[in-house]
Amino acid sequence: MVRGVGGQMDVVTGLVRSSYLVNAVYAESARALGLPPQQGQLLCVLMPQPYPMSELGAILGLAKSSLTGLVDRTARRGLVRRETCHHDGRAVVVALTEEGAALAEEFYQGTRRRVDALLGDLSGAERTALAELLARVVETNRVPVVFLESDGEPAPAGDRHSVPNSSA
Repeated sequence: MVRGVGGQMDVVTGLVRSSYLVNAVYAESARALGLPPQQGQLLCVLMPQPYPMSELGAILGLAKSSLTGLVDRTARRGLVRRETCHHDGRAVVVALTEEGAALAEEFYQGTRRRVDALLGDLSGAERTALAELLARVVETNRVPVVFLESDGEPAPAGDRHSVPNSSA
């Protein structure tokens, strides 16, 4: 393992490498269910509620054409459906189907188990400290809710409709 000065990995390297690790686990969870990772992410985002296409694009950081393609492919699999927005008949809302909700839950739980296993060497106190630090990073950078808290509720940190600040 490559370490910085004093034999310790710096925080930027640690976050980037952790992101790589979590993305690999996310992809593994999706693959286990026959899903592309982007479809798994879409299902997780829709778990708490349906979203208008414009909000989904902001949450997922996708251009309109890319989002349309993702929603189309996921709808063809019977996992999401488009609905007319109740308060704006011109807007389209994307919601999970019954099958989509079941698969989303399976994907979510599998991902939680796999990521939790990565933390096996950490004590309870270390896990708590890491969670607190990550929550601060997420909140400061207004990361949208793309994964629920373990109790099934959106995380209080961050803003569910913000796009991560890439300049920070």
